[in-house]
Amino acid sequence: MLSSALFSTVFISQNFPLISSSCTGKEKGFDFLMSTVGNPANIFWHENPVGKAEREKLLNQQGCVVWITGLSGSGKSTLACSLGRELQSRGKLSYVLDGDNLRHGLNKNLGFSPESRTENIRRTGEVAKLFADAGLICIASLISPYRKDRDACRALLPDKKFIEVFMNMPLQLCEGRDPKGLYKLAREGKIKGFTGIDDPYEPPLNCEIEIQLKDGVIPTPNEMTEQVVSYMEDRGFLEA
Repeated sequence: MLSSALFSTVFISQNFPLISSSCTGKEKGFDFLMSTVGNPANIFWHENPVGKAEREKLLNQQGCVVWITGLSGSGKSTLACSLGRELQSRGKLSYVLDGDNLRHGLNKNLGFSPESRTENIRRTGEVAKLFADAGLICIASLISPYRKDRDACRALLPDKKFIEVFMNMPLQLCEGRDPKGLYKLAREGKIKGFTGIDDPYEPPLNCEIEIQLKDGVIPTPNEMTEQVVSYMEDRGFLEA
């Protein structure tokens, strides 16, 4: 059981800015508001006397973000869950941010327009940054189709603390698997703006890890997990 000290050392101060400029849009019958203010007035950063290094020492690991991106059906959630289980077995604290799960709460007021997709990733990136600062290994599993949005999340973290994992699986394979039946609906025109069908997916240009077919065969969850864990071990993420 984690000691009470763990919970007493993580302090998050949330302030709500005065929004001086914003953009609004319509998504499924209601308005949503996205702040475009980079540094609002009358808001000041409150320093925490307990630093990230101290939290990492307590956990004996380095806080970071493992960002898993790829088409629907490429195996993102499978890898995220397998990786989380493996880290748990090693005594490492992680948390999975699943794209679908986030749309049940934090991002439930967002749709799938390009603007909403960008805001969806921005919010997730900010949450992932907080988890990493707390010393956790945050595993974010989202399609995140636009390169600029993923790069913006990378820029939120210190150098080399953002590990981009590209699930490089062919569209034909993902559509053949179609675990949620979404490709079928998209092909029938019942879903508009579906990534890979009538909305683009922009693959990473310089990802840390690329997972792809081996001799035409999909890697097993254990094989994919081992590839990610080996990368993290080699770079010291699994120790303080």
